[in-house]
Amino acid sequence: MVGQAEAMSILETVMDPEVPVLSVVELGVVRSVEVKGTRAIVTITPTYSGCPALHAIEADITSALRAAGYDSVEIRTVYAPAWTTDWIGEEAREKLRAYGIAPPGRATELVMLSATPRSVACPFCGSANTHTESEFGPTACKSLHVCRSCRQPFEHFKPF
Repeated sequence: MVGQAEAMSILETVMDPEVPVLSVVELGVVRSVEVKGTRAIVTITPTYSGCPALHAIEADITSALRAAGYDSVEIRTVYAPAWTTDWIGEEAREKLRAYGIAPPGRATELVMLSATPRSVACPFCGSANTHTESEFGPTACKSLHVCRSCRQPFEHFKPF
């Protein structure tokens, strides 16, 4: 049995199933953990309301905490405030880049959507000479790009 800080440390080992280089804590999905004896209450905010990985995340959180000795794990899903890519920390953004996914810009910097997409720096060579292949990648939260300098295709985690 562990306390609240230890429970959060355990959750830092639960990786996001769609972006396996980040934990659900690093991604900002885990909002809080409350410990009451052998019971853990975890509050999460999905990246978006239709996130297909939500059930897998809930199951992985439950499994990790039960393995640590919790008899009961309750997952509370909240949608307000809405998840934002601004909850992804700088260290996690660097992990995305090292994994080959261009990290999102700050959502707070978005003023409006434009028909002309902004340049996305290549996570492999750093060049801004890239173009968008598709606004939608393997998941709705990512788009597909190609670097004109190193010719590498890559995903971009969209800011929102």
